[in-house]
Amino acid sequence: MSTQDKVIAIIAEQAVLEPSDVTLESTLEDLGIDSLGLVESIFAIEEEFDISIPFNANEPSESDFDISNVAAIIAGIDKLIAEKA
Repeated sequence: MSTQDKVIAIIAEQAVLEPSDVTLESTLEDLGIDSLGLVESIFAIEEEFDISIPFNANEPSESDFDISNVAAIIAGIDKLIAEKA
């Protein structure tokens, strides 16, 4: 399973949607994911990939991690995995 498939599965679960309903262009807002859902998604992703995402839930705009859409989230995770390797 690719990073993309895993991330989409996690986000779909948080949004209570089918993975097929989540596109790379989807924003978390489009999917109905609120700030709590975002934090839960980040935790699930960190656990799944054994990485630490530089995201501050209290100051989302201050974070170095781009959550503008699903593609940006996947790109950020790929970068963190590569840096860890």
